[in-house]
Amino acid sequence: MKRFDSGRRPGRDSPGRVLALLVLASVTVMTLDAKAGDASPVDGLRSAVGNVVGPVETAADGVARPFTSVKAFFRTNDSLRADVSRLEADNARLRSARATDPLDRKRLAALDGLTRTVAETGYSLVAARVVAMGPLQSFSRTVTIDAGTSAGVRKDMTVLNNDGLVGRVVRATRSTATVLLVVDRDSVVGGRLGSNLEIGFLRGRGSVGDGGRLELDLVDNAVMPAKDDVVVTWGSENGVPYVAGIPIGTVTSVVSSPRQSSRRAVIKPFVNFSALDVVGVVVPKGTRGDRPVVAAGGVR
Repeated sequence: MKRFDSGRRPGRDSPGRVLALLVLASVTVMTLDAKAGDASPVDGLRSAVGNVVGPVETAADGVARPFTSVKAFFRTNDSLRADVSRLEADNARLRSARATDPLDRKRLAALDGLTRTVAETGYSLVAARVVAMGPLQSFSRTVTIDAGTSAGVRKDMTVLNNDGLVGRVVRATRSTATVLLVVDRDSVVGGRLGSNLEIGFLRGRGSVGDGGRLELDLVDNAVMPAKDDVVVTWGSENGVPYVAGIPIGTVTSVVSSPRQSSRRAVIKPFVNFSALDVVGVVVPKGTRGDRPVVAAGGVR
C-alpha cells in the first residue's frame, strides 16, 4: 500500500507562508508594544539590541570620521593659511608706515616751511625732492632734484628750502635738474648784511658737512661785520640766478688781512647741505607745468 504524498517535501514551507508569518509576528509585537506603553514587553529586547549595536555604530563612526573629515580639514587649512598671509601683509604695511612716519612728518614740515616762504616773499615755487648728490670725484658740490623743464624749471633759477638758500640750477632735463650748492668752491652769491645793508660776495669752501662754511668779502673794506649778523641774498637782475631777500647764514667770525687791509667774514649757512630733501625752485609768476606751483594765494 503506497504512502499518500502531498507533493511537499518535509521541512520546507512556501516563501509566501514564511513572509506571512513574519508580517503577522511583526504586527503582533507592534500591537503589544503600543498597548503596553511604558511597560512594553519588548523594552528589554530593544535595550539589549541597543547595547550590542550602539558600540558597533560608535566604533564604525570613529573609524570613518578621519576619512570623511579630510576634505573639511584641507578647506579649513587653506582658509587659515590665507588668513595668516593677509595678516602678515597687514603687519608689513604697518611696520613700513611706522618706519616712514618720522620722514613723512619732516617732509610735511618742510612743505609747510616753503608755504611760509611764499607768503613772506611773494615768490612762486615748484616743490621738488633731492634724489641724488654729485660724486666727490667731480670736485663739485651738486645735487639732483626730481623736477625739470616739464615743471617749469630752467637754468639759473634760485633753489631754496625752508631754512634758506640752497643754490642755483645749472642744467635741466625734462624730469630732473642739477643744482650747484652755494658751498661749492665755484659758487659766488651776492650777499647783504642784515644790520647795515652792506653788500659783498659769498664764496663756498667746498664742504657740505656740519663744518661747511662760506666766506663773505664786503665791498667796503672799512665795514666791520658783527658776529651773529644775518646775511641774505641781495639779488640779481631779473632775479637770475638769485632772487633777493633769501636768508643765507650768520656771521661766526671775521678774519682781517693787514697786508691787504681787508676783512673777510666767515658765514655759517642756515641750510644743512648733508641732509637736503624737500626744496623749492623759484619760478616766474604764472608758470604752468606738470606739477603744482606754490604761490601767494595758494597752490595752482
